[in-house]
Amino acid sequence: MRIQVRRTGGFAGIERQAEVDTSGRPDAAEWRALAGRAVDAGRGTPAAGVPDGFSYEITVDGTTVYCADPRLTDDQRELIRRVLKEGT
Repeated sequence: MRIQVRRTGGFAGIERQAEVDTSGRPDAAEWRALAGRAVDAGRGTPAAGVPDGFSYEITVDGTTVYCADPRLTDDQRELIRRVLKEGT
């Protein structure tokens, strides 16, 4: 499973992207479950955010959803944090 996160917005407006490929990882099932919940809670169109807040584009195996601060679910927040931390 390929998970991509793109973050835009914020005070400085700096874009950040990262990707994680879970193939062959011992924790792949955990990633799959987390990504599924995050995508299920996302929107099909870019979400309205707040001034200087972050907006996110999450793509899991070709399916893209959108979400924005401060309306992230706990699963979306965790997936975004993990992908931006561990991804390339």
